[in-house]
Amino acid sequence: MNGASIAIQLCVSDLGTTEAFYAGILDLPLQRPITTLGAPEHLLLETEEFQIIFVEDAAVAQLHPILQARLEGFPRGVGMTIHLAVEGIADIYQELLEEDLEILYPLERKPYGTYELWCFDPDGYLVVLEEPVD
Repeated sequence: MNGASIAIQLCVSDLGTTEAFYAGILDLPLQRPITTLGAPEHLLLETEEFQIIFVEDAAVAQLHPILQARLEGFPRGVGMTIHLAVEGIADIYQELLEEDLEILYPLERKPYGTYELWCFDPDGYLVVLEEPVD
């Protein structure tokens, strides 16, 4: 895990769509590592503390057929929230609106010193974006 203490794998419908959301709209350092023989193609969002690994559900179902029925549920990750610190949250908010992505709570300045918005990624995972107030 390259020094990260926590790794979470999320199943997604399409790596390209996921990459467009996390790297394109949110401008996060998403990588598409070279995979070893037999391993599924994936995306990696990594810091010193954690890794989020995105793998297409078809690849996971092929490796673990017992999960097929559960992978077909939508929205995904019910009860799970991904909190991410971002820069340029106002621009991100506008891009989310332009892309017609579902916003749960619009951009708001919170009394605890951050700008915050809640949205769903293209696979239905709840994502909370935060940026400190200058």
